[in-house]
Amino acid sequence: MSSPEHPYMQVAERIRRRILDGVLKEGEKLPPVRELAKQEGVSVATLGRSLDQLQVEGYITTSRRGTFVANAPEVAPSGYDRITRVLRTGSVLAEGETMIVTNAELIKPPQYVAEIFDLEDGAQVVRRQWHTGKGQQRTGLFVTWYPAHFAAAVPELLSLSRASSPGLLLKIQQATGRQVAAGRDDIHGRDADAREANFLGLRTGSPILAGVHRLWDDQGVIEYGEWCLPYRLAVGYEYSFEAAPDAS
Repeated sequence: MSSPEHPYMQVAERIRRRILDGVLKEGEKLPPVRELAKQEGVSVATLGRSLDQLQVEGYITTSRRGTFVANAPEVAPSGYDRITRVLRTGSVLAEGETMIVTNAELIKPPQYVAEIFDLEDGAQVVRRQWHTGKGQQRTGLFVTWYPAHFAAAVPELLSLSRASSPGLLLKIQQATGRQVAAGRDDIHGRDADAREANFLGLRTGSPILAGVHRLWDDQGVIEYGEWCLPYRLAVGYEYSFEAAPDAS
């Protein structure tokens, strides 16, 4: 039987989420260690391990003056972070991020996308392309694909408007009654092509972290996404072994 996640990782995740959601702002000073440990219900030693982890990840900085949320952290939300955030808060964006949608259309997809959605020949899908930024820094380029009939239930899928775009997955669930049950990410490092480099503010051929994700329920794929991040940003994942087979 697997062991529960260590308390210091649980605390680190709670603080990390508050930073990414903007509850804790860039440059904000965290409470004194003893006070924060009391708030989190852990020992000072356990909190210290949590803060050490967040410092390594680039979320906080420490000095004689105390512990602060890093200014312009060199971190980005993972695919899991964005998906769980939109279902939790109604937006895929981290605090301070902006989104620009450059394409939103019904198209006949490439063969590999048609196979992912199990489409008949000639069928269409919704394709959306968008990029995110924070201040002067581009934080990601994304292409998301959806079944064509979703556009009738959620017209915003074919809109370039910024107002509703960050919360589309939640709108899809509410309008169609379908709920994301599971998902998968596949990630690899490679060189940026000209289109990706242009949107990310990089030179063609610069290293990037690229990934794809699938979200599905028992009826099939709800969302398929492709994305890439600049080389200077890091993403992190947490995972549990509770569902893993007993190794004993």
